[in-house]
Amino acid sequence: MIVIAVVGTSNSGKTMTIEYLTSRISKEGYKVGSIKHIHHENFSIDTPGTDTWRHAQAGAVVIAAVSPKETVIIKKTDVPLNDLDQILGLFDKENLDLIFIEGFHSLCTKRKDIFKIITAKDPEDLIRTLKGTEPPILAITGLAAKRKTEIGEIKTPIIDLNTEGDSLLRLVKNEISSRNP
Repeated sequence: MIVIAVVGTSNSGKTMTIEYLTSRISKEGYKVGSIKHIHHENFSIDTPGTDTWRHAQAGAVVIAAVSPKETVIIKKTDVPLNDLDQILGLFDKENLDLIFIEGFHSLCTKRKDIFKIITAKDPEDLIRTLKGTEPPILAITGLAAKRKTEIGEIKTPIIDLNTEGDSLLRLVKNEISSRNP
């Protein structure tokens, strides 16, 4: 399994990049997982008044909601989960080929065992995002890719998803293939 963090500022194209890659690669039979960091402190997936919410209010710290086509595990914690290895460990038994991470910028950018795709709004945003981001960086995409001529010399491929998305898909598939010969 490989892990790819899609790193960039707000509204730079992170979600669009993950959506593009996930929709295409999963159609080819690869099993894909994703992790999305939600910054809103009071966010809860569990809606007040539902049975699962009532179970939690009664004291359950782990609640499973199971329907014919979806299973959700809700774990109530007092301490935020800020260890990326613990978060990735949630996927250990899933037999995935690939996990995309959106967010957790500070946990991903220094890790050399995690591939990165950088998204940026413009050349200046790209320079700020690249500072302190350790390789391996697979590609650069997002709105800045439409302004390649303004970016200057960078060895990392700059890929416009609208016109060159297949190139990014090939890069990701090559990394999966190299890990699973």
